[in-house]
Amino acid sequence: MEIRKRRPTDIPTGQDLYGNTFWEFRDQINHGRWRRMVKGSRRATLSSLSDVQISPQWHQWLRYTRYDAPTLQEQAADVQRQAQLKIGARLADERWAAKAKYIEKPKPAATVALAGDPLLARIEAQKHPKQPPQGDKMKNHIDRNESQLEKAKETATNPGSTWTPEAWSPGASKR
Repeated sequence: MEIRKRRPTDIPTGQDLYGNTFWEFRDQINHGRWRRMVKGSRRATLSSLSDVQISPQWHQWLRYTRYDAPTLQEQAADVQRQAQLKIGARLADERWAAKAKYIEKPKPAATVALAGDPLLARIEAQKHPKQPPQGDKMKNHIDRNESQLEKAKETATNPGSTWTPEAWSPGASKR
């Protein structure tokens, strides 16, 4: 935002809904080029330059990505569109919050203790003296699995028990 006096060559282009005015003027160095600037609604100081609000349409015009300056009707329609968008978003949030009331919250699952922890096994054994500790159950289960594997090898029902891998030798590539 440039702060300077109006020159006779400055051409007012338009204004926005915030009271800012937009101007075009010929560049002093390159006379074939038109420069664009905005003047705030109140006298701007260096600390208040960031307080100047510029709509996206005017920002596009200032950056030369838009050829024609936006009209007041276009700016008013954009403000109305943004207001409707905010209302729609608020209603969608309310519907989403209302839907959450009907959905059952998941019941907290009991945490499963690790089977290998000896302290937990002792505590469980004290609570249930008739049951063997978890570690013994796991050992019995592993022993049963090992004995089943040995039986399968002995009876030769496992056709892959005698197979051993060989070194890999690639074939010739086809061209």
